[in-house]
Amino acid sequence: MHSGERPEPEPFEIRVSRRVIEDLRARLRRTRYAQLGAREEPGTVGESEWGRGTSPQYLRDLIGYWRDAYSWDAAAAKLNMYPQFVAQVGGGGLHFVHALGGGDRKLPLLLLHGWPDSFYRFHKVIPILTHPAVSRFGANDAFDVVVPSLPGFAFTGAIPSSGEPVNRQSARMLWQLMTEVLGYRRFLVAGGDGGSVIAQILAIEHPESVMGIHLTDIGWHATQVDPNTVTRAERKYLEDAKKRFMSDGAYALVQMSQPRSLAAALNDSPAGLASWIVDRFHAWTDPDVADGITPDDLLTNIMIYWVTQTIGSSMYSYCAEAQRPSLTPRDRVEVPVAVALFPKDGSGHVPRSFAERTLRVVRWTEMSQGGHFAALEVPERYAQDVIEFCRPFRAALAPSPRSNHVDPSV
Repeated sequence: MHSGERPEPEPFEIRVSRRVIEDLRARLRRTRYAQLGAREEPGTVGESEWGRGTSPQYLRDLIGYWRDAYSWDAAAAKLNMYPQFVAQVGGGGLHFVHALGGGDRKLPLLLLHGWPDSFYRFHKVIPILTHPAVSRFGANDAFDVVVPSLPGFAFTGAIPSSGEPVNRQSARMLWQLMTEVLGYRRFLVAGGDGGSVIAQILAIEHPESVMGIHLTDIGWHATQVDPNTVTRAERKYLEDAKKRFMSDGAYALVQMSQPRSLAAALNDSPAGLASWIVDRFHAWTDPDVADGITPDDLLTNIMIYWVTQTIGSSMYSYCAEAQRPSLTPRDRVEVPVAVALFPKDGSGHVPRSFAERTLRVVRWTEMSQGGHFAALEVPERYAQDVIEFCRPFRAALAPSPRSNHVDPSV
């Protein structure tokens, strides 16, 4: 931290009052399940049952498990195993995990989630990235890992508007967190969904600080390219993306246009909140990953939204970005970029040439398994790609006065 510029971050522990938990259980006991059109009879959960949104039977089963068996106390205890803090940055309190790695050649790594997940997206990869020798990677592959709750989400919550595009405001706050509060002069960033856009903004606005970025998607702004300039493969990708949006993009249209109307319902009904979030997880995850996202994973992520009452503020970026985009196809990232594509992500097969319009791609990996929430679904494969992308930066790492800093000449 630069002297006099920022206060030290305050230690933070997740604590939720019994009153909140008891109120939740009462609401779950009183759940009124909706019917759509003709009466729907419970049956075996199958793909067809998800055709009009969340499967009614799956939702009933999940609500029953949430009400009778799921333990928030156990989940919170696991989350509290990681060191957490709140820093006063950009007019608000920014919540983040700061887990220090082992070894002398560790690199600072900022991990950025999106919607409708949370900082919980990365809880399975934090131990791999901080102490890789415990897994199957080398002891010298360690990172200092910083995982924030993005502005609007979870224990950060809503942040006063600065008047700039919302994701640019978030990027500025995260740059201040990394450089002014935590003292990392240079660092790496990895992100997906909204985190991909913020990672790109950080790289564009602060190339002196951001050594490279690792992305699991290229961001929605890239699809706004002039169709007259694309190749045949790129045109097919754009046409497919448009078809996917027309068939599965209603959630985004609502959140871009009427987020207040939706937020009122989701903030009041745990079953409604679960239905809205689980629908996206079902659409964007790989069902063939045996040890992927569990019901406990789903419910812990949902619980984070419920206990913080941030579903409304988390959706705000959709509306704000529609009115005033943070990035356009004219913006280009010039620092090294790794793109790791997971087959069930939901964004389709992106041609590398299309990604290279806005990104300086130095690593391109097409995975065989996994989806939108890869760090939760296939954590070791995700961590491996991040580790391998970062090894050239580690090789150039020079000693610095503090072991958790990267020399600015790197």
